[in-house]
Amino acid sequence: MIREELLEVLEKDSRITVQELSVILGESEEVIESEMKEMEQEKIICGYHTMINWDKTNQERVTAMIEVKVIPQRDEGFDKIARRIYEFEEVSSVFLMSGPFDLMVIVEGKTMKEVALFVRERLAVLEPVNGTATCFVLKKYKDNGIFMEPRKKDERIPVSL
Repeated sequence: MIREELLEVLEKDSRITVQELSVILGESEEVIESEMKEMEQEKIICGYHTMINWDKTNQERVTAMIEVKVIPQRDEGFDKIARRIYEFEEVSSVFLMSGPFDLMVIVEGKTMKEVALFVRERLAVLEPVNGTATCFVLKKYKDNGIFMEPRKKDERIPVSL
């Protein structure tokens, strides 16, 4: 039970201190630290990330979602090609998915041209890859549960009858 509660709190704010977690969850700091360490070793907790809204910086970045159709490999299924794809530096995420395509590959680059070159020269030429479809992210409104811009207050006037 403690694990699930701990994971839910950490997923919302990975910067929360062990002391704050202890108070929220009603457990000792030692128990919290022990649970976190175990979950890190078990790869339940795989990392701690900072969400950055790159649109508010001067740094040019583009994100693309690339659907990839592949031929599964004998005795390896989709795992072998997925491993090969996620080793590319440009790739931030790879997901096995249902539907007309097999993998969803999230790629980040400085420009659309840079991402297009990656797809054309490195991804699409892999032997098991049978087709790709690339979509560029134009704006992020919400990412990993985080609103990228403050939500506007409801300015409607309450009416009662």
